[in-house]
Amino acid sequence: MLDLGSGAGFDAFLASQRVGPEGRVIGVDMTPQMIERASTLAKTHGYTNVEFRLGDIEALPVADGSVDAIISNCVVNLSTDKGRVFQEAYRVLKPGGRLMVSDLVLVRPLPEVVAQDMDAYGACIAGALLKTEYLAAIEAAGFERVAIVGERGYGLDMFSPELMEAAKARYPGLSADELASAAGSVLSIQVEGTKAEAVRACGCAPTCCGS
Repeated sequence: MLDLGSGAGFDAFLASQRVGPEGRVIGVDMTPQMIERASTLAKTHGYTNVEFRLGDIEALPVADGSVDAIISNCVVNLSTDKGRVFQEAYRVLKPGGRLMVSDLVLVRPLPEVVAQDMDAYGACIAGALLKTEYLAAIEAAGFERVAIVGERGYGLDMFSPELMEAAKARYPGLSADELASAAGSVLSIQVEGTKAEAVRACGCAPTCCGS
């Protein structure tokens, strides 16, 4: 199993319990500090079937067709080339392998002032794609049976009065209705997709040989 954007390793450690002692979990992160921290935690707590590699999720330090499953938790939308991330995920998966990602997407474009806010980008909001574009990027990479298996919307009722006051101060040009629309634009989704099984030795599709 491969974790894209593994950070301090918590999801990788949870995955290590699922794959068992004979399985293996690889975490990839772009920051040396996170790799060092995750590796230290793995050693301290005895996670012997987990390893962490420094690298970009747009150019994974993982061999072609070498992993059975890929997970990622709110990391892909931080990439400026999400299509490339999914292409890399497809490359390293074995035939029949599965992708399962959790991410933030949009149901409509954000106000320009929010979309250009680097703090909003770091919060996984400004860099998010429209939901349709996100799913299309996964399919364009070659994944089949792409489906949303979980979805949750957001609204102003989820924000504390303090956060609302901070938002009003940060974006004084937006009306209350525009702030509500921006908050309601964001969805948290869980998406799965599968890499097709390998074709037969004859090079044709499974049904073309009469079986």
